[in-house]
Amino acid sequence: MMNWLRTNKYASGLLLIIRLYLGYEWFIHGLEKVRGGAFDATGFLNNIIANPVKGPDGTALYPIYNSFIETIALPNVGIINILIPWGEVLVGLGLLLGLFTTAAVVSGLLMNFLFVFGGTVSTNPAMIILGFIILAAGANAGKLGGDYYLLPWIKGTIFKNNKHSRYSIDEQPAH
Repeated sequence: MMNWLRTNKYASGLLLIIRLYLGYEWFIHGLEKVRGGAFDATGFLNNIIANPVKGPDGTALYPIYNSFIETIALPNVGIINILIPWGEVLVGLGLLLGLFTTAAVVSGLLMNFLFVFGGTVSTNPAMIILGFIILAAGANAGKLGGDYYLLPWIKGTIFKNNKHSRYSIDEQPAH
């Protein structure tokens, strides 16, 4: 199954559909926040602190995450208010265009998990499943997109066998 997902041309068509759906969802929700101009995560962050996700025994399931929200995210909510909407827009664009597909889906997955750890279920679990399918497919997920042109260019230009690189892109160190 993994080989089919990573190499098959029909799989790349299926991945295109998944990628376009996820890209649209990320882009449209991010664009709503950017265009509205009044996005403020303060209430959401305060709610995470006041009502942490709890297990069956009533204790917080993610105390380290809650501490991160309280000590780092909330005091820097101005930065968070920029990162979330623009992150959503950029993840959406990456997936819609098939450019830097793996980086886009990893960023989207990170945001999905951060929302879930904060107690927001919504569409996040479905987006996580679809995101992992794209991630597992690797470069085949962007084959019907900009990565088809971008990845060979990066490999030939940036990772060209140069004197500053310890290994060429195709070599693996001996263990």
